[in-house]
Amino acid sequence: MSVCRVRSLALVGIDALPVDVEVDMGPGLPGFSVVGLPDAAVQEARERVRVAISNAGYRFPSKKVIVNLAPANLRKVGAAFDLPIALGILAACGVVPPGGLSGMAVAGELSLDGSLRGIRGALSLADGARRGGLRGLLVPSENAPEAASIGGIDVYAAGSLEEAVGILRNGGTPVGGAPTVREDGSGEDFEGFEDVAGQGYAKRALEVSAAGGHNVLMSGPPGSGKTMLARRLPGILPPLTLEESIEVTKVHSAAGLADGGLIRRRPFRAPHHTISASGLAGGGTNPRPGEVSLAHHGVLFLDELPEFGRQVLEVLRQPLEDGQVTISRVAGTVSYPARVTLVCSMNPYPCGYAGDRRRACRCTPAQIERYRGRVSGPLLDRIDLFVEVPRLLGEELRAKGEAEPSERIRERVERARKVQLERQGVPNSALSGKRLRGACRLGPGAEALLVRAVDRMGLSGRAHDRVLRVARTVADLAGSVEIGPEHLAEALNYRRPGVLDR
Repeated sequence: MSVCRVRSLALVGIDALPVDVEVDMGPGLPGFSVVGLPDAAVQEARERVRVAISNAGYRFPSKKVIVNLAPANLRKVGAAFDLPIALGILAACGVVPPGGLSGMAVAGELSLDGSLRGIRGALSLADGARRGGLRGLLVPSENAPEAASIGGIDVYAAGSLEEAVGILRNGGTPVGGAPTVREDGSGEDFEGFEDVAGQGYAKRALEVSAAGGHNVLMSGPPGSGKTMLARRLPGILPPLTLEESIEVTKVHSAAGLADGGLIRRRPFRAPHHTISASGLAGGGTNPRPGEVSLAHHGVLFLDELPEFGRQVLEVLRQPLEDGQVTISRVAGTVSYPARVTLVCSMNPYPCGYAGDRRRACRCTPAQIERYRGRVSGPLLDRIDLFVEVPRLLGEELRAKGEAEPSERIRERVERARKVQLERQGVPNSALSGKRLRGACRLGPGAEALLVRAVDRMGLSGRAHDRVLRVARTVADLAGSVEIGPEHLAEALNYRRPGVLDR
């Protein structure tokens, strides 16, 4: 009896868990079976592996072959187990020396001609192998740059089964890679605020949002510039740190959207309003990340907010509060990170012209009530800044004078964000509990102002905390240690829902 073990990994969410591919060849009628809770794609590996081994110039054994994927209680999903199964069989036949597999993790999908196809989650697999103390990871050439970008582990690239066997027989040269993240110029690919005429109030609100990671709702008539402003927000966000870059890349790799290296700029996702709840939050039989997770550490922009289905929007309530999405299915439960800055835009009323200085609103009370009902109160309670964006008059559009460039705004944002990370380790939007109370010290006059505002504005406990977080960000932008009345007043001004309360 000949038994061989090959180390591999299974992708669960954005994490990779160790899996041992055990191959046994014994007496009995020739056959090939895979056990260990495999899904349909893993079961189909039997045919891919059998044909790929033969087409690569090796002889498939005429014995009873049993492959066990351990641990048996972890569901194995996808075609990434093709290569470790094939190498395990070849090792059991003596084609691959046992020493070549020592300390090496293997993952890859086989084509029928023996070539290797790319897989999802290569960065997570490399991180899992590194954490597991393995010396190397063998993956398809397509995934090698992404896997190598994390550093700390030797990554070997193979374009075919024959190349993989050669690496295990004779050794190979690890793929070069360095976990580099751009330190400046984070907005170089985005249009800047200097191209936006007027709208100083909205620009200031977006600066506060970028500095603290706060959620924003912009309301105004059609053509006032809401979408244009939102799409310029990424240009003033601070660059990703190395840890954030790795997290973002893991999510995109798990969704099959990675481009072969670390993602170096903050994501900006703008799904269409016809998106489903699963598309927004993630899901499926084998759960994959949704738009809110793909926007992790970046911006999720929902244009024309009331046009999204109400049940679709409700799935955002938990991610906006907890910073992660948990998806439960019969096969198991997975969690994806979802720490996003939510930016929404909407017309004030169904016609779009409430508050317009040139056109009157003609909506009936019933139309207004239905329109308001598309966005729930609990979701609005999770918005930090409510910003009215009016339509500009001709003289405002043609006013001379250069607007402040995004680069200068981003410098202030980066200084404020640096202060937050040094003080509490997270952006102000993530403050809670003791850290919130410790960071948000109110100066003289601010305490009394906040007490009066809570009673007069009817703020909930959640809204109270969000006002404090925004005030802390305003104070950070001003370089103030304490939150003064002027900082709190600005935060309270952003808390007014405006036309939504009319």
